[in-house]
Amino acid sequence: MLRPLAATKPVAALLALSVGLLAPSTIVGGERAGPDNPIEARTASALSDSVQDVDYAADVEFALDALEERCGHFFDAKDIDWKKVRKQFTKEVRDVATHQEHLVLLVRLLARLEDGHAQVRPLPAGEDVRWPDEPERVGPGMFWCQVGKKIYVKNAWGTAAALGIHSGWEVKKVGKQKVLDWLDERVAELSDRSSFSTDHQAFFYACHWGLALPVGTRLDLELKTDEGKTKRRTLVYEKGNPVPSGPAFAPPGLPSTGLANAGDLYYGLLEYEGVAGGLGYVHVRRCPSDLPEQMDAALATLSGAAGIVLDFRGNSGGGFDHEGLMGRFVPAGETLDFVKSYSSAGAHPFGGPVVVIVDATVRSAGETASGMFKEDGRAYMIGESNTAGMSSSKTTIELPSGLFSLYVSVASNMGRFNEGKGLEGIGAVPHEIVEFDPEDLFAERDTLILRALELLADGDLEGVPYRPH
Repeated sequence: MLRPLAATKPVAALLALSVGLLAPSTIVGGERAGPDNPIEARTASALSDSVQDVDYAADVEFALDALEERCGHFFDAKDIDWKKVRKQFTKEVRDVATHQEHLVLLVRLLARLEDGHAQVRPLPAGEDVRWPDEPERVGPGMFWCQVGKKIYVKNAWGTAAALGIHSGWEVKKVGKQKVLDWLDERVAELSDRSSFSTDHQAFFYACHWGLALPVGTRLDLELKTDEGKTKRRTLVYEKGNPVPSGPAFAPPGLPSTGLANAGDLYYGLLEYEGVAGGLGYVHVRRCPSDLPEQMDAALATLSGAAGIVLDFRGNSGGGFDHEGLMGRFVPAGETLDFVKSYSSAGAHPFGGPVVVIVDATVRSAGETASGMFKEDGRAYMIGESNTAGMSSSKTTIELPSGLFSLYVSVASNMGRFNEGKGLEGIGAVPHEIVEFDPEDLFAERDTLILRALELLADGDLEGVPYRPH
């Protein structure tokens, strides 16, 4: 169970969430709305309560109508019961007495949209409204993954590693709860204020960022080792980065210098038995505007590889030239023309086979970039799951009070993907689902990278119309 070392200052009652036997005054579900905390209001104490001139109920009524009008076409696909949402928030707004409480309620309302990009943004009159004080949150020094119906430690470092917790160990219980029950509760708590575009995005979030808890929290764990022995550990949260970088472990066969770096890319030429020229590996951490030029730097090293792995896991998005990136994977002087036409581009265009790796930590522009390779016929895609499914066109809705605006998705991006359904609420769908192998995890091997390399070495990428040069 979770045991706070000391009680922390409570936020508004509607934010008081509990996990296990947590003290009521401790906030556990404190991530702000959206997987990247997309609230543009600073954390501080509440403002003065002298706000009788603001009709909060009118704001909420306007928001409910406007969101249904602009976003309602997503409701059936995302199984959103807007009548239920309307009833809940029409009632809850009656208890709102301050601008701060209004901000919190609006954030919780947007969470019901299941829109990973949704944000409450301040207008001039609301620029000084603060988010409630909350305790500092840190990671436990580990991430989790699901294999079948079991949860495993994907990797461990820092606090968790110091307790002897090892990657590949099964997580059985958190306190007295079975770990899947604990995760279900955690997802529900996070989803009260965080907007997730898909269920798989919410689950992956809970297994990574969502493991972050207030400094000083105790986490009682029951684990099973690789040898089948039961181990119990109490982890005290001290420090740790809760943001996943992507792959569980570095790829095998790296040169002694490790992965090279070009901006947001990490790449290297891997030795692989029986493959002349080796195999290339590129971790695409983000998708900045100069991504095609960064890829040029990587391909200058990898141009002679027999195949390349593009690992998009952990990609947080951005914005880039679609044709410019894909053109780097079209042989010089040629055109890729299966679904959309791409001309060769860059100084070192690569014409060999490509395998793309994804999971639900791939978001926004990362989904566009990875998805193009699959949907437009250039590469084979594998992953633990679909990508997050948060890729859309957005609009801004200003509320009558003049305090806040709502930034929300109104149309799915990449409408040609998923048989015309686009990415929002679905994600890029792998050709092949690959789960981690606990034995690989214990040996600190990334199962998905191993599978990608195997596919490239075998040379048979079924379902990919492109034929490598």
